[in-house]
Amino acid sequence: MANITAHDIHALAVFMVENHGRKALYLANCAVEELDAKNAVKSADAWRALRSVVHDMLEGRIAIDQKPTVH
Repeated sequence: MANITAHDIHALAVFMVENHGRKALYLANCAVEELDAKNAVKSADAWRALRSVVHDMLEGRIAIDQKPTVH
């Protein structure tokens, strides 16, 4: 399985926020819970990262048109 990059997470977060608005955070939470229940650790971790970026976008800490920066 290929690794997911910061750019991938950002692009997915933009897609979710643009298409689902505030519901995107709920959808990400559901995915994390579902994957945790299945003990799918890597997938759940990827959704946790996505959830974090979605949350930051919804709160205005990351602009949708802002390019991701990794330090």
